[in-house]
Amino acid sequence: MTTSTTLPTTPLGPTGMQITRVGFGAWAIGGAGWAFGWGAQDDAEAVAAIRHAVAAGINWIDTAAVYGLGHSEELVARALADIPPAERPYVFTKCGLVWDDADRTVPPARVGAPASIRAEVDASLRRLGVDRIDLYQLHWPPQDGTPIADAVGTLHELRAAGKIRSVGVSNFSVDQLEQAAAAGGVDVLQPPFSLIDRAVAAEILPYAAAHGIGTIVYSPMQSGLLSGRWSATRTAELPADDWRRQAPEFNPPALERNLALVDVLVEVARRHTTTVAAVAVAWTLAFPGVSGAIVGARRPDQLDGWLPAGSLTLTGGDLAEIAAAAQRLSAGRGPLRPAGDA
Repeated sequence: MTTSTTLPTTPLGPTGMQITRVGFGAWAIGGAGWAFGWGAQDDAEAVAAIRHAVAAGINWIDTAAVYGLGHSEELVARALADIPPAERPYVFTKCGLVWDDADRTVPPARVGAPASIRAEVDASLRRLGVDRIDLYQLHWPPQDGTPIADAVGTLHELRAAGKIRSVGVSNFSVDQLEQAAAAGGVDVLQPPFSLIDRAVAAEILPYAAAHGIGTIVYSPMQSGLLSGRWSATRTAELPADDWRRQAPEFNPPALERNLALVDVLVEVARRHTTTVAAVAVAWTLAFPGVSGAIVGARRPDQLDGWLPAGSLTLTGGDLAEIAAAAQRLSAGRGPLRPAGDA
């Protein structure tokens, strides 16, 4: 497992891992045919995107069993198969979303039952072709009646058994993190966070920072909306099986506000001689407590747009300009600037 890279790194909470500020997100490469799919894709291009990320120095990949109902994990394994073990990135995945093979279009159930988690980790280990998962995360708080402490306690048991290295959760509130603390706590939190979806900056990010929990944020480009390449036409052209086609932020009236905000990012990117995508991702990295940002790509060229974010530091003036624009446009929701950066 690689620990060296030419890109800037930071500690991931108490895990002992030093991660690059940006990591490869494998949600989109799950492809089509499930409830939260991104439409058809070329799997060979997806594999090439992962290999390009590793070659560029990115040292972690975040996937989940539910992405493509196992397909994303299989593509990660395929991409890493020809990479020498000492040069491979850390592999993070998730459990707790259980699908129905009889109807793959039904949204998966949020399950925290210990027996289910134990079965899921074994299935992920097989699909990924690894002996140990570097970070194993409960994807959502359980809705099957399982107490959070029981689900998180099971993750600690898996660590003791050597199947996982670190314990994580995704989409947890402060209260749910407190419940997890009763079972040994978590090493890493994964919340949604972008210039449009800023809610976690109010309480969740400060809580994680205060308690030494590493934080890796997902959808920092709002699933492509802040890439600098989006338009109303592109939303209209999305295939029917791409979940974004029905998402409120990708449709009027929010879409017009969001695209106007992107126009401001264009000016910031110009000053830094970089891309809009890099500015959008770097904005999330400017918040205290954010260890890294998970950014997706389905083709190698898509990665090149956001890779510079890991080395980009926005100035106080940049942050003020972006905050003023978001406020003026009533774009998104949540705190507009990092605490103490007024």
